[in-house]
Amino acid sequence: MAKAFFRLQKFLRRIQFLLFFLTAAYLMAGSLLLLQRTRLVLQQGSRGTPTNQALPVPEEMSRVGIIDPRALQNPPSPRLLVGMDALQEPALEQRHSPHWLMSRNSELRQLRRRWFHRFTSDQEPLQTAGFKAMKHTAEHKGTYMGCFTHDSRERTLKGAVFYDLRKMTVAHCQEACAERAYSYAGLAYGAECYCGNTLPAAAAKPEECNSECKGEKGAVCGGVNRLSVYGVEQLRAAARPRRNVIYRGCFRAPENLTDTFPASLIQPNLTVEMCSEFCSKKEFPLAVIRGQECYCGYPTRRFSLHEGTDGRRCSGTHNASSTAGGEYCLVYQTPVQDTRCTDRKFLTTKSKVFVALSSFPGAGNTWARHLIEHATGYYTGSYYFDGALYNKGFKGEKDHWRSRRTICVKTHESGKTEIEMFDSAILLIRNPYKSLMAEFNRKYAGHLGYATDRNWKSKEWPDFVNSYASWWASHVLEWLKYGKRLLVVHYEDLKQSLIPKLKEMVEFLNVTVTEDRLLCVENNRDGNFKRSGAKQKNFEPFTQEMKALINRYILTVDEALRGRNFSGLPREYVPR
Repeated sequence: MAKAFFRLQKFLRRIQFLLFFLTAAYLMAGSLLLLQRTRLVLQQGSRGTPTNQALPVPEEMSRVGIIDPRALQNPPSPRLLVGMDALQEPALEQRHSPHWLMSRNSELRQLRRRWFHRFTSDQEPLQTAGFKAMKHTAEHKGTYMGCFTHDSRERTLKGAVFYDLRKMTVAHCQEACAERAYSYAGLAYGAECYCGNTLPAAAAKPEECNSECKGEKGAVCGGVNRLSVYGVEQLRAAARPRRNVIYRGCFRAPENLTDTFPASLIQPNLTVEMCSEFCSKKEFPLAVIRGQECYCGYPTRRFSLHEGTDGRRCSGTHNASSTAGGEYCLVYQTPVQDTRCTDRKFLTTKSKVFVALSSFPGAGNTWARHLIEHATGYYTGSYYFDGALYNKGFKGEKDHWRSRRTICVKTHESGKTEIEMFDSAILLIRNPYKSLMAEFNRKYAGHLGYATDRNWKSKEWPDFVNSYASWWASHVLEWLKYGKRLLVVHYEDLKQSLIPKLKEMVEFLNVTVTEDRLLCVENNRDGNFKRSGAKQKNFEPFTQEMKALINRYILTVDEALRGRNFSGLPREYVPR
């Protein structure tokens, strides 16, 4: 009995030791795996990879421009992509062929997704810093006017509207409205800012404005269908409005100005400032001057601003137009936004046709979305999510891209599977030179900024061109190959002939739009994402080698477009 008990005790000790050994081995393996994954994350989060690092690439794979699938799990930097190409260069005519470009597009999609995700995460600190600066400069609180009812369809504050779902404050809204010459700022839902020059008519109970500002604890920013309205005081003397009065030109006056324009003023010694201020208070985007007469209104079919005349007919004083028989008038754009086309909504029923708005990054996709949304009155969607765009009013940004509640969906994807998911697509193409520079600016300075001289002169720029130039070409080639129904739109044509091209796009989307709404879009053509500020003059970032590379891709795309019976690329693309 004792002998049997001793054997059992010995066996249990062995089992205990074995379990201890297995547990220790398991913990060690887990620790090593955690260290390895941490190292990979740190490598992916770094800005670049040292040039002395290289990835082993089998010789037969490098010949056809395909990388090891294991490398796709940890997407290489553009520097490594260039290094891979250098290991084994294919023949020149093969390298720029449609087959080579489309085969290489798989690796570029991996690189693109990595950069998009990194950009989205990198923008948060930049937006936070900008918000702190805005809060610091807003020294006044204005006068609280009370709580009022708010209807999103029939807005009482009919001026500009802004969103910031994470950092909205009373001061932020006041500053935004003041810079655009509005008298009142109203906040709703804790995150929405509305501007106007007339107080809402229907007051609400003070306790109904109970939504806390998203960016300011303890502050009230309206409520559900309720506005907290503040009077906007004058900006500090050192501050300058973002949008001044803009001269639109000299035009032949319509036969009956009183019928054409809903508001008017006759003032001796009338000045541009007097007329602009009067029209701004009336919330009209146009100030029209003929002699001592001031008229306010919108661009309409009777006065579309499409046929300007020689400026000398309106030269000299304002009375010069009167001495010419009252035939001509001076037109100025006030800081007030044209609000006839700013109302937007989701589709009431799911769309039966799934439409893509496809482009290479930097080709004007955001601008095209702005035009489409304001022309159709429906939100556009996105394959990605960009909080900066959402905060600027692109509410479809947060909607699932396959919900079919949006009029079309932004995408930069170009794989066969991604393309064939859509029933049709608007393919937006832009000059690759301009597209590459725009995307490089966005990568380093966001949607509205410019990359610094240091960025342009770093090794990142040539690596970026070498990797992204081929993607510009392969993006078009794959949509031409796999797209089911395409409308090709050239960015340059859209910019030059906005109304005709926008009509084509709207008809392609099967939406009926009035002429006045299109004129409103034209009046608000820039939106909130036009780059401004100090722009480098006479700056040429492209070397001769880069130009030779890009020009070959341009010729390849031009030939492919003509092969599909589309018009070729605009002549301005080459030579550069």
